Amino acid sequence: MTGVQTCALPILSNSTNAGEAYLEHPKEEIKKFLGNVKKVLFLPWAAVTYSYDEYERKVQARFSEFGVEVDSIHHYRNTKLAIQEAEAIVVGGGNTFKLLKTIQQHDIIETVRSKVLSGTPYIGWSAGANVACPTVCTTNDMPITEPDNFNAFNLVRFQINPHYLDGHPTGHAGETREQRIMEFIEMDPYTYVVGLREGTMLLLENVTLTLKGAKPARIFKKGIAPMEVNAGDDLDFLFE
Repeated sequence: MTGVQTCALPILSNSTNAGEAYLEHPKEEIKKFLGNVKKVLFLPWAAVTYSYDEYERKVQARFSEFGVEVDSIHHYRNTKLAIQEAEAIVVGGGNTFKLLKTIQQHDIIETVRSKVLSGTPYIGWSAGANVACPTVCTTNDMPITEPDNFNAFNLVRFQINPHYLDGHPTGHAGETREQRIMEFIEMDPYTYVVGLREGTMLLLENVTLTLKGAKPARIFKKGIAPMEVNAGDDLDFLFE
């Protein structure tokens, strides 16, 4: 896998599976991934209908099980310095466009990218997975606010569609998730898109990318028939 920079990040499709407690399904992977990290910097900016303080407390309740302190970036005036000094960065889900707009307002895209590609752990779920990509163009969210552009942290070379669904509900005449992704690759024929189903994650450690979870992921690229990949499959092609 040539040209891949050293970084460590689990990218989660979702925080919570139906019928489970918050961050239940990924908690063991998160605990293992964080290792000796004692404090994480949390980006709560995807929150819309609840406060940043509420979001911080919700994540802290789970991370306390690992003995890890959650420190939200909204408490800091100097957000760049907070990132530069962070042991690990955690980006929560919510609305991707609000998250990206706030990231842009704080002018921290290059700060986060440099920090993570230098080896600082990054964890993102849902919207936090979207902003790990080159752009947020494969989010499922409504553009409830307008960022300057769609460019994100660009920590991986491919796009992710979190919460990927296969179904086409009876009586529904609109596009399926697959049809929307097919539209994306028609406009961007050079980029892979990973349809990441709920309860799964991609774990990138140094130059090794692994799918975790019981469900396969669905891969899209212009000129290639959509295909399923399973945990344990070689995913190096996503970095081509």
